[in-house]
Amino acid sequence: MARTPDPLQGTLDLPDLGEDPTEVGQIGRNGTDIKAVDGSGVFNLRSGAGLTEAQHRILRQLIHFIDDGPAEGFASGAYCETSWSGPFPTLEVWWESSSKLKKIVEHSMGWTGANLTSEAWSVYATDGVTVIGQVSDAITYSGLFEQTRTRTITVS
Repeated sequence: MARTPDPLQGTLDLPDLGEDPTEVGQIGRNGTDIKAVDGSGVFNLRSGAGLTEAQHRILRQLIHFIDDGPAEGFASGAYCETSWSGPFPTLEVWWESSSKLKKIVEHSMGWTGANLTSEAWSVYATDGVTVIGQVSDAITYSGLFEQTRTRTITVS
């Protein structure tokens, strides 16, 4: 068996840090979890997921808005405005209240004729200004029927 390229001479006795590692490049145990830190934050080496827990939480929050507006975890009183281009909606913005001081989520739509060809959902931090996550779709058609949808996910 080939040796691993590590300074521990083939052994891996990670210290139990008792908490998540804090420095970029650091690897350690937190109980039974083996965790590391990169430029995006702490992640579990066994999870196989490309998202941190915080990033996953942002996407889960965003899913609550897609199509239906604010739901779980949001106070009542949210206010929505929709902008139109002819018969087609182009922008839907959910605000914290009708005073429109803080955005919660924004849904933009792009049209080619009668076909919806792009959609983007942006979720905002509690300051109502900072975008903390975005999901965007590029859509292609065969005639009037949706053929493909390519999704891009960005989480800050």
